[in-house]
Amino acid sequence: METSQPSLFTPLIFLGALLLFTYLFVIRPQSKRNKEINEMLSRLEIGSEVIAASGIIGKVKAIKGEYISIEVSENVVFKLQKSAIANILPKGTIESIN
Repeated sequence: METSQPSLFTPLIFLGALLLFTYLFVIRPQSKRNKEINEMLSRLEIGSEVIAASGIIGKVKAIKGEYISIEVSENVVFKLQKSAIANILPKGTIESIN
């Protein structure tokens, strides 16, 4: 009577497929998103109209390192971390919604 032994390559193939799946659907998209965010934050300049992650819309008044000041209303300035900025809005957006 002959018994067949399980292949040693089956777990390796499964592990390789799992690593490939993780790279394609988790690591790669997250790296791409981080790159896009860093590029967007590097384009920030004084006068840019931005929306914060909390939904606050304002104009950039100052940039100091990892922090920015945005003016949300006349004489109302919030200080935020750059990472709190969700998007840069097109010029004139604030005026168009007032």
